[in-house]
This record gives sequence, C-alpha cells and structure tokens, in this order.
Amino acid sequence: MPHDPRRLHVAVLIDVVAEIGGAEVLAVELLRRLDPEDFERTLVVYRRLPSGSREARSQEQVIAGLRADGVRVLTLDGASRYDLRSWAPFVRLLRHGGVDVVHSHLFGPNLWASLWTRVARVPAFVAHEHTWSYEGRPLRKLADRWVVAASADVFLAVSEEDRRQMRTAERIPDAAIRVLPNGIAPPAQGAEGLRAELGVPDGVPLIGSVGLLRPQKDYGTLIRAHAVVLERHPDARLVILGDGPEEGALRGLVAELGLGERVLLPGFHAAGAAAASQFDVAVNSSTFEGSSLAIIEYMALGRPIVATAVGGTPDLLAGGEAGVLVPAGAPEALGGAIADVLDDPARAAALGERARARQRAEYDIGVQVGRLSALYRELTGRGG
Repeated sequence: MPHDPRRLHVAVLIDVVAEIGGAEVLAVELLRRLDPEDFERTLVVYRRLPSGSREARSQEQVIAGLRADGVRVLTLDGASRYDLRSWAPFVRLLRHGGVDVVHSHLFGPNLWASLWTRVARVPAFVAHEHTWSYEGRPLRKLADRWVVAASADVFLAVSEEDRRQMRTAERIPDAAIRVLPNGIAPPAQGAEGLRAELGVPDGVPLIGSVGLLRPQKDYGTLIRAHAVVLERHPDARLVILGDGPEEGALRGLVAELGLGERVLLPGFHAAGAAAASQFDVAVNSSTFEGSSLAIIEYMALGRPIVATAVGGTPDLLAGGEAGVLVPAGAPEALGGAIADVLDDPARAAALGERARARQRAEYDIGVQVGRLSALYRELTGRGG
C-alpha cells in the first residue's frame, strides 16, 4: 500500500496484541481510534505466541478487527526479542514506508525502537511506559535513562506518580517526560448473567476484582481482607476474575483460611472488567499501579471502589473523593473499608456516581486520542 503524504504515518510497536494486559489493549485502541483522514496507521506486532493458545486466538481476532478498520498490521513472528533477523521487515518499513512517528509501548519494544528509529532516521519517536515497581532491576533503569530516554523525543508516563518515579528512581530528565493518563472506551455489555454463572443469589453482597493473577495485584491480601469482611457480612462472596501464575498459591490460601465457597476463582471471563457491573464493591489491591485500566472501567460502570493508595490510583480517585483509599498490604484496613461501604448503600451510590462523572471527564479514550494526535502533530511540525 503506497504511503499517502497528506496523512501522518504512525507505526505502533508492541510485543503482542492479545487481550491479556492493559497496555496491549490500550495501545490497540489508541491506534484504532486515530482519525483515518489524518493518520495512516500501522501496527507492528513482534512476538510469536504459542500456536493454538487462547492468547494466540485472541491476537488473531484483534488483528482481524484492526484490518477491518483500515489499520495495516505487520507481524514479525519473533521467536525472541534477540532474534535480529525477525526485525528486518520493521526496518524496511521505517526506511521505505514513509513512517513519520514510531510509538512503542513497554520496555522491550521501547528499547528496540530506540535502536531501529536511529538506524532508519525516523522523524519522531515516542516511547510509552505503562508502569512498573521502579524497585531493583538496575540494568533496566540504566537502559531507560541512557538508551530509551536518550533516543525518544518524548517519554510518556501514565501518571504523575510514574513521572516522579522516572525522575527520581531512573534519573530521567523531567523535560523528556510527559504524562498521558489512560482512558477507556464506553464499557462493554454482556456480564448480566455473572451472578447466575457464579451461583451467587441476588441480594448477596458480591465483592470483586478483575485482573491477571500475578504478584503485583496482591490478591492474597484481598483474600485475607475478605475474612475481615465476613465478620460483619457473613454471606458476602468475593470473586477474582482472571488467570495467571498465582492461581495455585491463591487457591491454597483460600483453603488454609477455610473460606471455601466464600471466595470464587473462576478464571478468565470474556466480559473482562465489564463484569464489575455486577459487583457491589469493586476492589484493587495492587502493590503498585500506573493508571489502572480496571479501576477506570469500574469508574465508568459507576461502581463504589476500594483501592490501595499506590502509584496513580489516588489521582484516578481524586484523593479519595471518588473511591476509598487504603494502604497496600493491609488486609484489616482493606476488609474494614469494604465492609464500611457495604454498610452504607447511600454512600456507596454516591461514590459510584462521583467515579462515573470523573471517568467521563478525564479518562475517556476519546480525550486521550485527542491529546495523542496533538502530540504527533507537534513532534512532526504538522499542525492540525
């Protein structure tokens, strides 16, 4: 397909596009929603997924949808990030495809884009960080500072707290960093039958969280917090929707605490965070976050939220005005806050409405696409 010089050509680089993580979903949506009248859109997918896996099937569906929306998709089929031969089609695209902006997401793509954009002399390069703990990993800190930040025209952070961490932990100059909070599309439907699926009757309090079962999410603290909730609401159920490496340990903890059917771990659910529409309280128990897409989805659904005060979460919840904030790793505080919300339906409704209004004003995908479009034009000197 020949390049149309009247439009800015944006190439987005990411490892995978299967709907298995917030960064991947956001990267796809930001690119998909750029105005095709003004932007030529190319998605470059680097990593090969195991054939026949759920992730591979999901990726195929996402790619088919993008192509139907007029987005060009280039798959490199890399066996590993160090398979240099697999990068050849990407370099050819940069040299001969009229690419104006490369926008990479997450550490690996950011690092490789730093190299290939220099080799191909791409006019503008945007690196996008979607948060990490900023603890340990000294080589990553050095690479972010001396390779990624040194090559990128702009290094995007997803929250003011992440910008602070990039400055203090990685010593990246403040002038190199800009903040683009996450945003979401209108929530999907299709979770109305969740309670029936789980065997939770109407009227029984349902507390829930949606996310990958990995250490960052600290679901162990949430399960311990549920034991506290049960002291005041003995019929309450906790559901954690998602799968991941922590599943075995979490099931063991449920058995150890004797919580049995009071804690449900049904695995992955196709409705994703939209399943929170059925929660009486939506919870985020993470030890670190940037700008949590799950929390933003809970906000859009008007759910009362209890969340740990980490990373960009206090900004999302307006310092506690649009949700309840508690310390990380504190099951007594988390469980007490959840029980307090269940005790006061009027307060719960008010928290949900404030959260919904804040999401619509600040964390809508259309707002972020507008900001990103303006940034692309600024970096290339192509006003609009």
